[in-house]
Amino acid sequence: MYSAAAAAAAPPRRDFISVTLSPEEVVGAGGYNNSKAWRRRSCWRKWKQLSRLQRSVILFLFAFLAVCGVVSYTSMGEPWKSLTNKSLDDQRTEPGIPGLKLANPAVLPAPQKADADLGDYPELSPQKLPKPPHVRRGPSNLQIKPPRRDVRLKTRHGTSRVVEEPVQADKEDKTEKSVISWRGAVIEPDQSTEPPSSKIKEPEKPSSVEDVDQKEPVAINERQMAVIEAFRHAWKGYKDFAWGHDELKPLSKSYSEWFGLGLTLIDALDTMWILGLKEEFEEARKWVANDLVFDKNVDVNLFESTIRILGGLLSTYHLSGDSLFLEKAKEIGNRLMPAFKTPSKIPYSDVNIGRGTAHPPRWTSDSTVAEVTSIQLEFRELSRLTGDEKFQKAVDEVMKHVHTLSGKNDGLVPMFINTNSGQFTHLGVYTLGARADSYYEYLLKQWIQGGKKENELLEDYMRAIEGVKKHLLKRSQPKKLTFVGELAHGHFSAKMDHLVCFLPGTLALGAHNGLTADHMKLAEALIETCYQMYAQVETGLSPEIVHFNLHAQKGHKDVEIKPADRHNLLRPETVESLFYMYRFTGDKKYQDWGWEILQNFNKYTRVPTGGYTSINNVQNPSNPEPRDKMESFFLGETLKYMFLLFSDDIDLINLDKYVFNTEAHPLPIWAPA
Repeated sequence: MYSAAAAAAAPPRRDFISVTLSPEEVVGAGGYNNSKAWRRRSCWRKWKQLSRLQRSVILFLFAFLAVCGVVSYTSMGEPWKSLTNKSLDDQRTEPGIPGLKLANPAVLPAPQKADADLGDYPELSPQKLPKPPHVRRGPSNLQIKPPRRDVRLKTRHGTSRVVEEPVQADKEDKTEKSVISWRGAVIEPDQSTEPPSSKIKEPEKPSSVEDVDQKEPVAINERQMAVIEAFRHAWKGYKDFAWGHDELKPLSKSYSEWFGLGLTLIDALDTMWILGLKEEFEEARKWVANDLVFDKNVDVNLFESTIRILGGLLSTYHLSGDSLFLEKAKEIGNRLMPAFKTPSKIPYSDVNIGRGTAHPPRWTSDSTVAEVTSIQLEFRELSRLTGDEKFQKAVDEVMKHVHTLSGKNDGLVPMFINTNSGQFTHLGVYTLGARADSYYEYLLKQWIQGGKKENELLEDYMRAIEGVKKHLLKRSQPKKLTFVGELAHGHFSAKMDHLVCFLPGTLALGAHNGLTADHMKLAEALIETCYQMYAQVETGLSPEIVHFNLHAQKGHKDVEIKPADRHNLLRPETVESLFYMYRFTGDKKYQDWGWEILQNFNKYTRVPTGGYTSINNVQNPSNPEPRDKMESFFLGETLKYMFLLFSDDIDLINLDKYVFNTEAHPLPIWAPA
């Protein structure tokens, strides 16, 4: 120890540390010499003198700091690499998984380059097919104006384009990567999009700002001109004999009413915009502004009015930027909300939009599964645009509830659900046709719309496709066509609705967005079957329902048609899937098949005075027995998909920017604000 005298002699305000050393330490170490070895032994003694708790706390702090350092390095490493080694448009293949690409990023405000849309997915088709020219175009004399502040527009040479603001790679947050594994396929959600939030942002208004890097427009080809002519002929009949009413009766030169809301006109708005029919569009817009009234004592079907009216108004708003259509969409959306006031939150099928009341069908308390699970794209988008979360909350609750229900068969769902109990009814019957079809379609499309973040939707979709393969897929005779049948209490039926022909397009869309390549192979097999449903029939038009022969019989084709099923309603599903298949493969045969179908529509369903009609007998070319009704979806879907099918411009409704609802109304894929 230092003596008191020594301490007193020290300079004032100088601090000292007192250290007591044992004789053994001083002698054994040869005295204090400030060497590194001596200091290490001293530190070790101090460490041993600490309690076990103190040492545990110190070790935990060091471990925590180390983990933080690793996380920080990981989160910052990718942006640094992106600034030096690669551009934003690079695509990566998932290692170890043949035939699978990472999902395409959502692109409403930040689209990918056009040449990435097809070139990044060569493995989706077994053949190397020529890709359509990557040239952008828009409808003649019209602009497409998505309602985003960072989207730029300009009309030039009678065309328009959507242009994105530059996106900085180093601003993307890549710390969270939610990964789903499904039967060996790994799907990594987009890092450029965000999942739907319960906090809806304030609505954003469209703005018109100057375009950059404008490319030459793609000329409308002869087949597209034929579609425009067909549309104008149908529109003439509607305008002359059914203006402002729901549907045209072209033979009797009159109309029929369903809801009294101008269904055909609203369904056709975005078709006219895409086809470049500016004059017809402006005339229809005036009717919407002056004559479309929702305050009326009428019952409407929730599903049909959502996909046709709400979907049509939202789509037209996005394409035109005209706030009139958003205001009308908000009004009909609010008037449909009473349908969700049920004990189970499963909506009623019918709503009185004037009285604000809702009820199930008169004969049952059930709703169909397809109807309650195929309104989500529209209500979710309405929430995003208006900032009112009630729309999305209502439809998301339905999907979450259905996700948890028992009664499924390897992902396949029954056709009915009770609005009181919220449980499936009529168990044991499974189909991809009427009453269930669009449930499967909207699982995939909601996942795409929301930026590929909502894993439950993808899981349900993937599981359902596996269920289809296991229980519903068979091959016919003699041509061995792959088809989707039905299952009723363990008994397989070789019955396939024309409605099921949505499936090839949906499978192809999933494969394009990063799902397994075998989905594309199945899509190629099924679209061949859907085409044969036309080609093997006398008029070249498909019936509403076909039955396939499972056993070879002399003189029999693959397709058999019963008298009650041989009508054709001008449906779009096969043309829809042809559009997807051509867009993703570039195989011209899909355009040729669509051209055959259009010619047969003109030959057997066209009415000379205007309009097209459904027919009762596709097996009788001399007398197809016209039904005197033109469904609104003929203008809203069938002719729209025809026009897009015949276009070689992948940016005419780019499928990396838009997702179609089940009535062919394109809605934008979400991206962060």
